[in-house]
Amino acid sequence: MAARPSAKTDAWVFFDHIVAHAAPRGVHSNPWVMGADGQLSFEPDYETLERLLGVPLHLKAATQSGVPALALDVWLSYELRRAGFERDQVWPRPINPRILPAAVSALIDSLPSSLRAQVADRVAKKTSIPGVTSSSAAILGKNYLKQVDVIITDWPTGPELLVSTKRMDSSYGKNAPNRVEESYGDAKNLRLRHPLAALGFVFGVRSDILQKEPKTADWLFDLLVKLGQEDDAYHATCLVLMEYADDVALPEEPIEPPAVGILEPGPEPEGEAEDVPASIPDATVDQVISRLPKVTILRERTPAELAPSRFLAAMVMRVIGTTPVNMHEEARRRRASVLSK
Repeated sequence: MAARPSAKTDAWVFFDHIVAHAAPRGVHSNPWVMGADGQLSFEPDYETLERLLGVPLHLKAATQSGVPALALDVWLSYELRRAGFERDQVWPRPINPRILPAAVSALIDSLPSSLRAQVADRVAKKTSIPGVTSSSAAILGKNYLKQVDVIITDWPTGPELLVSTKRMDSSYGKNAPNRVEESYGDAKNLRLRHPLAALGFVFGVRSDILQKEPKTADWLFDLLVKLGQEDDAYHATCLVLMEYADDVALPEEPIEPPAVGILEPGPEPEGEAEDVPASIPDATVDQVISRLPKVTILRERTPAELAPSRFLAAMVMRVIGTTPVNMHEEARRRRASVLSK
């Protein structure tokens, strides 16, 4: 009997459809807008974020499955493509495999048509080819390897953007100190080896923390702001404050997350069939997506220093500002096209 697909495998089916709907035929809207005050700003696609965040609630996916935080990863990579970065530059990619070096993708595209189809099909169906493809990747910091959730990198440049995401939907007072302590150590570890890379941290928190544990909320938000202001930590930090009904809440979090062990360099192999989206009729997927649990991002309750719009603008500008003008040309063009109007 075939094994039942994991929660992550199921989630990718819905994530891919949501992102494809948001960017038909791979054409992304320009996130840069000129405000009434004459200031250029990055306007995130919150509607797509809210849909993606509904997927873990629909699947009742526990935190340990990785699906709740993966919704944030998918959205961030989608926003970076909206900013003008290429599909193969940003991980996770919008198609399987989620991690594939751009040079390998270019090699596949250069093959004769018959061979190209065979290789592309094999790569798409294999979750993990050692050293080449995977669903996650470990980046070497100053002292240890760290699994990073959203990445822009290439062989000639090395890491250009490294974003870690965490999510907390319950047990705030018990889990918040651990999450912040881990993130601070990870920031210093990565920043010391990759000082030019845009380094960011995104924290998704359920909004009932404001009612259940307001002092924990104040403490957590204050520390997140400070993490994005220190010279040797993150260049920017972000808070995604999520509101949803109790009847669709995720399973209660354990106090301590499970240990992942010592990471090995490069792509992180997982199960043989992990993360390869199942074949589900589009009509069925669309029907489920239309009935996903409702999630609302409380933008007005989010501190200005932690706003997703500010965070994404800072990440994009850091990458553009630390590379030559002949690199990331589409990202530069998109921003300049609004400035020139």
